[in-house]
Parts: sequence; C-alpha cells; structure tokens
Amino acid sequence: MPAANPLYDLVLLLDASAEDTRRAEILKTVQDAITAAGEIVNTQDWGARALSFEIDKKKDAEYHLLQFHGTPELLRQLDRSLRITDEVVRFRVIKLAPGTPAPPEQRAEPRAGAEEFATEDAAPAATADEEPAYEAAAVSATGDSDDDA
Repeated sequence: MPAANPLYDLVLLLDASAEDTRRAEILKTVQDAITAAGEIVNTQDWGARALSFEIDKKKDAEYHLLQFHGTPELLRQLDRSLRITDEVVRFRVIKLAPGTPAPPEQRAEPRAGAEEFATEDAAPAATADEEPAYEAAAVSATGDSDDDA
C-alpha cells in the first residue's frame, strides 16, 4: 500500500528590495503550483529579516514558510521555477519526518527585552565617575579573591 504524500517545508527568501507586487506574484505562483498538484497545510509570513550573511550583495530578505503535501513531480517543478526566478534569494524544501513538531507560532510583538538591544541609546553608558551597578570580588593575579585572605 503506497504511503500518502509526505509533508514538506518550503522556506522561501524573497529579495526585500523587489517590488511588493512582484514578491506577491511569486508567492501566489508558488501557492498555485502547490494547490494544483498537492495541498497546502500551513503558510506563515515571517516578514523581512536580516540575512546571517550577504547573498549576492543582499543583506536582508522577506521570509515565508509553506508546509504542503506534494509529489516528486511537484518538487521538481518548484525547484526549476524557483531557481530561475531572479527575486528568489534562497529557498529550501525539507521533507518532514512523521511526528515532527509544528513550526512555532508567529510572534505579534518582539520578544521581551529585544527592544533594548535594538538601538544604541536604549541603555545609557556609564560615565567614568559612576560606580558600576554590580559589585564583583577583586581577584589577584594568582586567582585568589580578596575574600579568601
């Protein structure tokens, strides 16, 4: 008895500098191809994010996750069309093993504390005449603390 079509993750990075209409068109084309030969289970728009490293002189991309059931022919079709589309910075299709947990839910707001690292002026720098907010034990060159003496 043949197994049902497996579940795949498609992570799609689109050029953030491309026009909004072009990025929407690419996403719609991918979704239409999947629904024609398979079934979309979940889609998530992760928004524009900085890349870990530059790809073709691009520093950021718009991230999308599509989870779907599909056939090997659909995978070949997606691979071909995404490789030749200029606005696709990177993509990866992964076959999920049975029992793989669902992707994390999207956060509507940034994580707590993330905003204090986002800007330089979030935490004012201490001046030379101010004491640090913490007290550390003084350690000598031999590694002994002043408290042990």
